[in-house]
Amino acid sequence: MSSSALSSSSTSMKIGFVGFGRFAQFLAKTFVRQGHTLHATSRSDYSTLCSQLGIQFYREVTTFLDADNDVVLISTSILSLPEVLRSMPLDRLKKPVLFVDVLSVKEFPREVLLQVLPEESDILCTHPMFGPVSGNDGWRDLNFMYEKVRIRNEDICSNFLKIFESEGCRMLEMTCEEHDRLAAKSQFITHAIGRALGEMEITSTPIDTKGFQTLVQVKDTVMSSSLDLFSGLFMHNRFARQELDNLENALHKVKEMLIQKTNEEQEKTEC
Repeated sequence: MSSSALSSSSTSMKIGFVGFGRFAQFLAKTFVRQGHTLHATSRSDYSTLCSQLGIQFYREVTTFLDADNDVVLISTSILSLPEVLRSMPLDRLKKPVLFVDVLSVKEFPREVLLQVLPEESDILCTHPMFGPVSGNDGWRDLNFMYEKVRIRNEDICSNFLKIFESEGCRMLEMTCEEHDRLAAKSQFITHAIGRALGEMEITSTPIDTKGFQTLVQVKDTVMSSSLDLFSGLFMHNRFARQELDNLENALHKVKEMLIQKTNEEQEKTEC
């Protein structure tokens, strides 16, 4: 069954974006195509872009909260999440709303959402593990992680998850803790290595191997992401520091191995 046929089975919802940067814009295009009504608010003025996409943009968060959304999707930077949420007049909400975050760390936003949101608000923590580059040709077989932190309205939650199911995502239900443990070993390490390669200023050469081409691609992809994202992956994933230490230790062991091998070969030559 095609993704368009699948998407037609999900109920249309009113979804409001808090933060409308590159990743939010990427998600919104698919949401619009599926027939959902979108609203957005952001510190930057995206009114022109939203108008082109058929999305209502609100400069004031108060009027955004008055828009009667079924879902409020949090797509801020990791670092700005507490400030943004605490600045919102949440008492303006007219009804219980499903709050969904799409941040790249999960324990941190879960705790912030539980602390700040009204008790009657539902909470779904998610991480679409793809973006404008990897998801440019569709979302089929790409990973979508989620944890139902506090869900009373199962229908709204199910309809939101169907957005990703209908696009063919691999749906992975796991705890925020397990996500962060695994992401520290994968996403954070990828960003750390990519940043290191950026500091080395590696570029393509006329004699690139396939492996080196992959490294250049990793570097280019990582360096196109904000430093705030990389900092957030480190500061707000409690497993990241250990993985960074592991990477540093591994590089040191590789260097020692090479020096030892070089010394052994030199000794053979001198004998």
